[in-house]
Amino acid sequence: MSTPPESREEAIARLNKSASDLEARTAPPLSHELAGQRAAGQAWRILADLLGGVFVGLALGLLLDRFAGTEPWGTIGGVLLGFAVSVWMAWRTSQRIMAEAKASGETPQAIPFEDEGV
Repeated sequence: MSTPPESREEAIARLNKSASDLEARTAPPLSHELAGQRAAGQAWRILADLLGGVFVGLALGLLLDRFAGTEPWGTIGGVLLGFAVSVWMAWRTSQRIMAEAKASGETPQAIPFEDEGV
């Protein structure tokens, strides 16, 4: 008895699964050096988010103070608003990084402190 012909969508799904399985089997393992560079890049990105938001808020607060004559309240408000935005941006970046790690099958490992011993 012959099998019924599969639809185009089923054939594409089957081929995509086969291709992703092949890619997973043939992908080179991630070296420790490359993993460290990736982690450092992500840390620098979060640091830039934190500092950038505060500096932009400070600049906008200073501009408001200069043109509206609200010194020092514009600066204070700008720094606080910039800090809040930068924390939100850093949180969003860290959530994206964690989602990418979970999607790729990586499990984040805690790095022990030097005094904890390995």
